[in-house]
Amino acid sequence: MHSFFLRRLLLAASVCMTVLVISFTLTRLSGDLAASIAGPNATSADIEIITKSYGFDRPLVVQFLDWAGHAAEGDLGRSFLYHVPAWELIRDRLPVTLTLGLTGLVIALVVALPLGILAAVREGSAMDRGIMMVALLGQAIPGFWFGLVMIILLGLKLQWLPISGVDTWQGYIMPGIVLAFSAIPALMRLTRSGMIDALAADYIRTARAKGLSRAKIILKHALRNAAMPVVSIAAVQLGSILGGSVVTESVFALPGCGLSCLGIDYQE
Repeated sequence: MHSFFLRRLLLAASVCMTVLVISFTLTRLSGDLAASIAGPNATSADIEIITKSYGFDRPLVVQFLDWAGHAAEGDLGRSFLYHVPAWELIRDRLPVTLTLGLTGLVIALVVALPLGILAAVREGSAMDRGIMMVALLGQAIPGFWFGLVMIILLGLKLQWLPISGVDTWQGYIMPGIVLAFSAIPALMRLTRSGMIDALAADYIRTARAKGLSRAKIILKHALRNAAMPVVSIAAVQLGSILGGSVVTESVFALPGCGLSCLGIDYQE
C-alpha cells in the first residue's frame, strides 16, 4: 500500500513538473516577451530596459528555476498586462469562473443522467438513437458558435436572459448551458453504458423476481452502480469545463479568469 501511494505521488510530481516545463517553454517560444510588453511603439532602448528588469537576458534554466522557486512559495509574479500581482487577478476573478464551471457541471448532470437512463431503458429504439444524436451534436457544435446563437435568440430577440455580465444570477444561465453542452455527451454515454450493464446483471433479475417496481429497480438498484463511473468522470469534466470557460467568458463578457488570460478587461 505504501509503495502504491509512493508511486502515485512520484507520478503526480512528474506530471506537475512536466506541465511547468512545457508551460514555461511555450511562453518563451511565443516570441520576444520584452517587445510584447513594451508595445508596438516602443524603442529598442525601452525593450532593453524591460529585458533587464524582468531578467529575460538570463539563461532559460536560471529563469525557470527562479520562476518555479517563487511559484512554490506562493509568489506568482506580476501580470505583464495589468502590472499587478497575478494572485490578485486570480483571487478577484476565480469566484466567477468557479461559479460558472459548477453551474455548467450541474446543468450537464441534470440533463445527461435522465437522458442516459432513458436511452438505456429504451436501448435500440428510435428514442435511443435520437438521444445519441443529441450527444453527437454536443461534440460537433463549437461552443463559441452555440453561445452566439443563444445570445441572438434568448438575449436579443426574446430578451429572456442578459447577454453579458453577472450582475444577477441569470447571467450564469446561458454561459452555463454552453459549457454544459460540451460535457453532456460523455456523461450521457457513460450513464447509458453503465445502466445497460447494470440492467443485465443477475441482481436486477433477482429484483424483478421479487416483484419490485420498474422505477425502484432502475433508480435504486441499477442507477446506484451505474453512477459510480459517472461521478469519477464528472470531476474530469469539471476540469474541461473550467478550461473551456476561457472562450465562453470572452463570448459573454464575464469577468472571470479567462478574460485575464486573454488580456481583456470589460470593467475598465
